Amino acid sequence: MTRQIPLVIGHRGAPGYRPEHTRASYELAIGMGVDAVEPDVVPTRDGVLVVRHENEISGTTDVADHPEFADRRRRGSVDGEELTGWFAEDFTWAELSDLRCRERLPLLRPGSAAFDGVEPILRLSDVLDLVRRASAERSRAIGVVVEIKHATSFAALGFDVGDLVERELRASGWADGVLPLWIESFEAGVLDRIRDRGLAAELIYLIEAAGAPFDLVSLKGADEDAPVETYAEQISPGGLARLAGRVDGISVDKRILLDRPGLPAEAHAEGLSVLTWTCRPENAFLDGPHRRAGGDGAFGDFAEEWARIAATGVDGVFVDHPDLGVAAFRSRPAGATVRP
Repeated sequence: MTRQIPLVIGHRGAPGYRPEHTRASYELAIGMGVDAVEPDVVPTRDGVLVVRHENEISGTTDVADHPEFADRRRRGSVDGEELTGWFAEDFTWAELSDLRCRERLPLLRPGSAAFDGVEPILRLSDVLDLVRRASAERSRAIGVVVEIKHATSFAALGFDVGDLVERELRASGWADGVLPLWIESFEAGVLDRIRDRGLAAELIYLIEAAGAPFDLVSLKGADEDAPVETYAEQISPGGLARLAGRVDGISVDKRILLDRPGLPAEAHAEGLSVLTWTCRPENAFLDGPHRRAGGDGAFGDFAEEWARIAATGVDGVFVDHPDLGVAAFRSRPAGATVRP
């Protein structure tokens, strides 16, 4: 997949306007014209895939307000990081269905936070059904980008998230390529296993701006001197060549793309597509030169930053404000200048 005009992907729906991963967020993104939406998935105790940014759910739900779940609060490790809170894998789907969603960044996005406490958590199956219906109603193919979260950490807890994703895609009629489908992860190991399952999906390897993938870190074990291939090494010229054929594309932190605008051309030469995350208009998320007065939550000169991103020849962009993303990226050839 290489495109002159990049795909516009609703990052968890339209979280610039509604709490992320809610039905309203996805429906708004689709109504604003995105090419696809992105649900992150984590498992419940009974193996149901729910869409949450993280398995620690206190920042995106009202779980702390439920006294019946007070004893579920605990300390846990996610990709080697110690966290305290409530974790999706400690709840059944029936229990989680009683919770209501909240805006993850209420100080930056008070307009979205105004919708706190309204909508329940969704399952992956709910999102797949929503997108299929919307595609039929709008007579256009809308895709889904499924992000597998923390595959290695969940494997240590007894969950094969890749197996759960395959099962859900097949049960929901999404495994045969009728609608566009991507599966992504920050760990290439789980993508390797999914490739062998025969799903009609493009596999996308997510790349952080720093550090190393946890599946490789966990293999190091007690040998602190054992080398671990970093994300930076994996997208070096030699690293891109090794990824070719293993995955269909990479999705990089936009900071990488702004610092290395030639990356898409390098990846395309190896047959890899390139996506980037996350295009957000608020000052807090913009590259320094594009920030303006008004504080972290005010919109900066996002249009110029996004024009720089489009000029790289990137194949897809994840956006929090789909209307702004569609206007900036889809309505003109890549590289053309847009103004706020």
